[in-house]
Amino acid sequence: MKHTLLALAVVTTSVTLPAQTRPGGVTVPVEYHKLDNGLKVVLSRDTSSPTAVVGVYFNIGFRIEPKDRTGFAHLFEHMMFQGSQHLGKNAFIGLVESNGGILNGSTRFDFTNYFEIVPSHTVETILWGEADRMRGLSITQENLTNQQGVVKNEVKVNVLNQPYGGFPWLDLPQAANTNWYNAHNFYGDLADLDAATLGDVQQFFKTYYAPNNAVLVVTGDIDTAQTLGWIRKYFADIPSSKLPPQPDIDEPRQEKEKRTNRDDPLVNRPALALGYHHPKRETPEFYAMGLIDQLMVQGEDSRLHGSLVQKRGLTGAVSGGANPGLGNMFDIKGPTLWSVYLIHDVGKSADEIVKAIDEEISRLQNTAVTKEELELALVKRRSQLYSEQEEFVRFGRANLLASYALFDDDPGKINRLEDEFRKVTPALIQKTAREYLRPTNRTVLTITPKAKGN
Repeated sequence: MKHTLLALAVVTTSVTLPAQTRPGGVTVPVEYHKLDNGLKVVLSRDTSSPTAVVGVYFNIGFRIEPKDRTGFAHLFEHMMFQGSQHLGKNAFIGLVESNGGILNGSTRFDFTNYFEIVPSHTVETILWGEADRMRGLSITQENLTNQQGVVKNEVKVNVLNQPYGGFPWLDLPQAANTNWYNAHNFYGDLADLDAATLGDVQQFFKTYYAPNNAVLVVTGDIDTAQTLGWIRKYFADIPSSKLPPQPDIDEPRQEKEKRTNRDDPLVNRPALALGYHHPKRETPEFYAMGLIDQLMVQGEDSRLHGSLVQKRGLTGAVSGGANPGLGNMFDIKGPTLWSVYLIHDVGKSADEIVKAIDEEISRLQNTAVTKEELELALVKRRSQLYSEQEEFVRFGRANLLASYALFDDDPGKINRLEDEFRKVTPALIQKTAREYLRPTNRTVLTITPKAKGN
């Protein structure tokens, strides 16, 4: 196997700092590079355990998959494990697992990612395998037909035959959004999955699975200079592609409340979800909404838990957040929702619960939070931020680094998030709540038990 070594064009290299250098917080070491073929490379050294995370993020998610091909981006995710130039079908999985690692992939609104968590001494081997997939996937009719069946079965198991299947992460965006790109069934209509052709898959790979549409992130117990050398060796000669223009994914301002119901014969208790259109990324209101989330729904000290669970007994638990079930507020670029969702007893009406939620929202809109409440929200948000980074052997940190490189060309933003939240004032929280938590900006989704045969 011959690999051509090309020079690396280093566009940006941010400082590499040890932990605990920033007052009051932890600084994540970040090195950021770009290859001549457009591949973005993020490296972050962390010697706390002898492991490493290798992730490849492609700037294509189910939001902008082809029309009449719903579920296509997710179908293609499965194709990436069907073999490549030097690795047979499922051999990449064997390569990772035989080296003591674990792996996975996922399709999200704005990206598709593939990642491995491995002993750090195996990083070069894993990089070679990922490069082999990016360089040339084995796209055959046999593999496509097989994976169409696998994905259709996944839809049946995880959604169609699952109590509360798709609630609220699949149901709510379809009900709340008006732009097809944000509102279609991204898990896939069974007829659309069948309609995918070999030519569709081949063109999709050629267009979107190219280095100039990707981020490669490697974090953990690594020598960054050595790792960068391996990345040059295995990825630098992969050709870039001509990317198509991005479609318009904006959502119009919602001016009227929407209500929708789904009957579910597999459940015996009703469910309720409220979805509010979320402020755009990197606006002051975006960060204010992150603190409103902590105040209103995160934890047993949140206002909605206190009102709905402890005070009124309307439900046993309340959940919520931005981008629920598919990530967090940081790893999505386009329009998203802030949601509140719960399961409740038949004797408690959805209208009664919505009224109680509205009372807490009204209090937030009309009475400024105290300094102590704001400080508590900041502490909780900071704790959750670090918790998200630690998830799955610190895959969460690699995920944030890759997302900010992919969306903003700035993975170092991970070290500025706390500062942005600290700029939020009680007045900004009130302003944000009045604009984004108004009834006319929301969609109310109910799940109603329905006896089979009715």
